[in-house]
Amino acid sequence: MKKSLFAALLGGLALSSCSSDDDITVVEPTVEIPTSYSFSREGSTSVSYSGQTTRLEMSKELFTAFNDFDNATEESLSNMFANENNPFSSDDLNSSSKSVKSKVAASQAYFSGNSVESNDIKNEFEGWISQQVNEVFPNKDQVAAAGVAGQIADGSNVRYVNAQGLELNQVFAKSLIGGLVADQMLNNYLSTAVLDEGDNIANNDAKVLEDGKNYTTMEHKWDEAYGYLYGDPSIPTDNPNNALGESNDKLLFNYLGRVDADDDFAGIAEDVFEAFKTGRAAIVAGDYELRDEQTAIIQKNISKVIAVRAVYYLQGGKEAIANGEMGSAFHDLSEGFGFLYSLRFTHDPVTNAPYLSKSELDTFKEQLLAGENGLWDVEPATLDAISESIAEAFDFTVAEAAE
Repeated sequence: MKKSLFAALLGGLALSSCSSDDDITVVEPTVEIPTSYSFSREGSTSVSYSGQTTRLEMSKELFTAFNDFDNATEESLSNMFANENNPFSSDDLNSSSKSVKSKVAASQAYFSGNSVESNDIKNEFEGWISQQVNEVFPNKDQVAAAGVAGQIADGSNVRYVNAQGLELNQVFAKSLIGGLVADQMLNNYLSTAVLDEGDNIANNDAKVLEDGKNYTTMEHKWDEAYGYLYGDPSIPTDNPNNALGESNDKLLFNYLGRVDADDDFAGIAEDVFEAFKTGRAAIVAGDYELRDEQTAIIQKNISKVIAVRAVYYLQGGKEAIANGEMGSAFHDLSEGFGFLYSLRFTHDPVTNAPYLSKSELDTFKEQLLAGENGLWDVEPATLDAISESIAEAFDFTVAEAAE
């Protein structure tokens, strides 16, 4: 089913024709890689990922409402999560058939036939909403203490934590990076189960387009994966990496930029972008071997971004504890907890499974909150041990990630 790559990849032309000694010419597909993520058919774009942009916009408004103590309720936040009862400020979002909740822990590769865990994960997100409204909101004016929800100073900022010291808006947002964005990108739309489903290969080879659309099904699936990373409206379509560190994205693209800004991981953003362009061009040319090579590059690098930030925040929390800055510590450790949660959705292209098992990650989460008062009791040695385990699984060092 796959076509081989016989010539080296050179700029925009990856493959060329070749002839045998018998003068029989075999024409291999030409892979034309554009400088931007721009693909067209008969003069019109063949790229579409509006559904992903919609979910990113829904997530952003939900994050803002998480600390709206005057107006948010458990019902209103849950409605935003599920897009029910017109919860958003935008008519376009309210009228959309999309929702955030429906795509959490919903990938074909990890959760097809695994509805129990998928529902458990969705319920955990709902649980964080409930805790925020019913535990944190009523205590917003109380000073937080061990076992007591409330507010705590973080320099000039005020953080609002539950009784365990978790800043739930951060836990929710950073967990959604894995549970929504990475899971849909790495384990759904880039999976062969989705890309090659049914007649997708034959239809892509024959350029059979979806009804009323300007793309094949396989092209569209790849674009949808792209949209989860680059779909925020503030990210330029010609070269999204021009917006690294400057976009309004609140999920994965934001942290791709932060990891890329670290000298130890510089170039990771360009590697991912090039892989997305090359993979899409390979689909147009019908070169599925090259496509799958690019999938592996994306899966490996995006997974590493999540792991690096998990270690970064765990180490930042450890340093803040040592300095007696508990507000800062809880902020960092809450982000770290969310990225740790997101590791469940990473994808090792060698094993086609997460880099760390569910049982390992469950143990790490239990260790973070093991004391009677959760993060108030966490020990630096615990943070170091978890950080070392993550770094080892992803082949970088704690020192590299902590900078």
